[in-house]
Amino acid sequence: MSRMQSVVDVNVLFLNPQGECLFLQRANTGFRDGQYSLVAGHLEPGESVEECAIREAKEEAGVTIAPGTLEFKLVMRRDSDQNRISFFFACHAWDGVLANREPDKCSGFVWAKPDNPPAPVIDYIAAALAQIREGVMLADFKG
Repeated sequence: MSRMQSVVDVNVLFLNPQGECLFLQRANTGFRDGQYSLVAGHLEPGESVEECAIREAKEEAGVTIAPGTLEFKLVMRRDSDQNRISFFFACHAWDGVLANREPDKCSGFVWAKPDNPPAPVIDYIAAALAQIREGVMLADFKG
């Protein structure tokens, strides 16, 4: 029996005072280009889930998140080419101005209500937002 390797990714829902969430449009990556996602990235060896969220926010959006300020929302196991575990955190406060720091991988940012994300949104992101709205904290996604 072959063992499938697990990959952990961490997603950040930047939420503004109007209750809108920051979405990024993927580009030039070969994975769901043109679709909307969240600030996110893979957990590095030796890194905590919170450290990953803070690092990705800096790398992708150019802002600093203070440790201890992220709000845990959901962990989702999902099927893909690998066994994926995705963590989702809400972020209500950050230092700096959100800006597209990876224009080679992202064609732009859009603010939208999480219950009405821009189209097309990545399927597991839409599912995660629905689970978060319902107060679910542990979910499975079979896409």
